[in-house]
Amino acid sequence: MNFITGKHLSRRTFLRGAGVAVGLPVMDAMVPAGRSSQSPAAGFTRLICVEESHGCAGGNLWGDEQHLFAPAAPGRNFAIGANSQLKGLEEYRDYLTVVSHTDCRMAEPFNSLEVGGDHDRSTAVFLTQSHPKQTQIDVFSGTSLDQVHAQKFGGDTILPSLELTTERVDTGGGCSYNYHCAYKTTLAWAAPDRPLPAIREPRMVFDQLFGAGDTTEDRAARRKTSRSLLDFVAESVAALKKELTPIDRQALDQYTTQIREVERRIQIIEAQNTSGEGRAMPEAPSGVPDRWEDHMEILFDLQLLALQGDLTRSITFKTGFDLSNLVMPDSGTNKSIHSLSHHGNQPTAIMEFNMINTYRLGRMAYLLEKMKNTMDADGSLLDKSVVVWGSPMGDANLHAHRRCPLVLMGKANGALEGNLALRAPEGTPMSNVFVSLMQSIGHTDLARFGDSTGEFPLSFPKGA
Repeated sequence: MNFITGKHLSRRTFLRGAGVAVGLPVMDAMVPAGRSSQSPAAGFTRLICVEESHGCAGGNLWGDEQHLFAPAAPGRNFAIGANSQLKGLEEYRDYLTVVSHTDCRMAEPFNSLEVGGDHDRSTAVFLTQSHPKQTQIDVFSGTSLDQVHAQKFGGDTILPSLELTTERVDTGGGCSYNYHCAYKTTLAWAAPDRPLPAIREPRMVFDQLFGAGDTTEDRAARRKTSRSLLDFVAESVAALKKELTPIDRQALDQYTTQIREVERRIQIIEAQNTSGEGRAMPEAPSGVPDRWEDHMEILFDLQLLALQGDLTRSITFKTGFDLSNLVMPDSGTNKSIHSLSHHGNQPTAIMEFNMINTYRLGRMAYLLEKMKNTMDADGSLLDKSVVVWGSPMGDANLHAHRRCPLVLMGKANGALEGNLALRAPEGTPMSNVFVSLMQSIGHTDLARFGDSTGEFPLSFPKGA
């Protein structure tokens, strides 16, 4: 074991054993002697991009008048009404930058053959802001926002990027309107012709983060022993702790406890789903929880571990597919999100769609709370990160890509003020927001992205 050089612990230190490689959280020992206490990760911002597929009730003209998404007035200390989709995140308003009324016009049909294929191309547009080629063979879209970030800041991490999803990647029957299914299932594009498939199973994510065995056979054999991956690095952990201060030992204990807890939850899910009892989703792999909410939480926990151990700095998360028939009774309705999205401009139906919008966005509070309470040297992970949440659709009833919802969560190392609502002028591309965001988190040479026409300031006049 060779973790320490003098009194300085490298940020790229790993605890290793039997194919397991466990990264470490930020600790004081990682700050070179004589330097002020700051994150060894200073100079970059972690980026998480989360897509909501069906727009929102506030993307409808009537819904906008009711302020179901966009606050009544832009500025600081914006109002969050009783029916606002943002209601579930009110506790974290100091970390919210709400941007309303931007457009994803690259998701619109460019010719008559593309009319009707909005659900089949929207996901590919969200983070590329590029119009997908209508094809079943030679896919072509654009390089996605997360990959631009990964290519600049992910070169020295175990995973340059991490791609996650809650629903099956195999759409079971192909996609429509002559579009390749990659457009419908893939958020991350390493290049215009290189879609990166997302992972659905928590166990696969866990093994990817921590090695957990040199081969598939090794991993399967280890699971049969019921041993935790931490058992394989216990000697390394014990030796390292002897060299650490009490504060650093506490940080290491908290991190390893979180790893063990996530691993335990995965084991419980797998055991329950292979017990022979009936499942709500019998076609799903054994490691996938039957409840969408439980699936979201464990994937959020894995994202937290990935960021905390600096295993990756760029994550995409697709929380559901277009045309999904998933039902979430806890939202207050037993209708699926896709059926509710076609509300026919009826106020009562729009408000029911808003119920499920509010519920789904509110699940983000789980991640924000975890990030807020996870320290990264002189600040929290939420201070050092930005979570981009949004949809490439606005009014899903019309398959319209105007007035799309977008929320930036976190302080992005001081680049975002928080507690701020911004309303874009009519016709503003969402890509303008992405240009300004990326410039503020280290991509100073990024002048254009997708169909951008300029920048969109993510601030508000002082005193206003």
